[in-house]
Amino acid sequence: MRGTRGRRRERPREGRVLDFLPSGRPLDAHPEHRNKPFIQAIEEHKFKLLEFNAKFGSAFNIGEKVSFTPLDERLLNRFYYISYEELTSVAQSSLPEVIKGIILENEKLFVDFFNLSGPITVKLHALELLPGVGRKMLEEILEARKNKPFESFEDLAKRTHLKHPVDVLVERIIKEIKGEEKYYLFVEPPKPGYTYLNYLGRLRRAARG
Repeated sequence: MRGTRGRRRERPREGRVLDFLPSGRPLDAHPEHRNKPFIQAIEEHKFKLLEFNAKFGSAFNIGEKVSFTPLDERLLNRFYYISYEELTSVAQSSLPEVIKGIILENEKLFVDFFNLSGPITVKLHALELLPGVGRKMLEEILEARKNKPFESFEDLAKRTHLKHPVDVLVERIIKEIKGEEKYYLFVEPPKPGYTYLNYLGRLRRAARG
């Protein structure tokens, strides 16, 4: 059984722990979390935030990978999708480094985004949604990948002026998680009516052939 917050979505597969509250949170808006353990986590495939009720006596480390399908034996089969504002201060502080870990573990997938991403509209390319990527840098990246696809983040940084691509991706993903954007490259939008490009899903399907 899942919680009632948010619209119905597919069940999450796996994620990373952002915070663990072994005794609950006394002032939490949800009564079941005031004196019972739960985790706040980020789902790895669409970067959705969620809370899972945990069993008494369980323990989790921040950044730890946990399975939601099948369910980790330390968790109870009840979860909620939540917003960025509902994260604890610890979870918000943990978020950038946890996302960075996900990106680095899936380097080829994210490098392929730089190799394969295309225009969103006649005047806007997907790469221009990344912080610090203007028209001049866009043209540089497109020319470099035309000559030879990027093989790694290091290769990308060497051949363009985008020197910290992982940090740029982290910043963009957090902006999308906060729900501040018109277009969503990586994160499933928090509400209907926004353009969800789902690049990670598309690249995963392409990799599977």
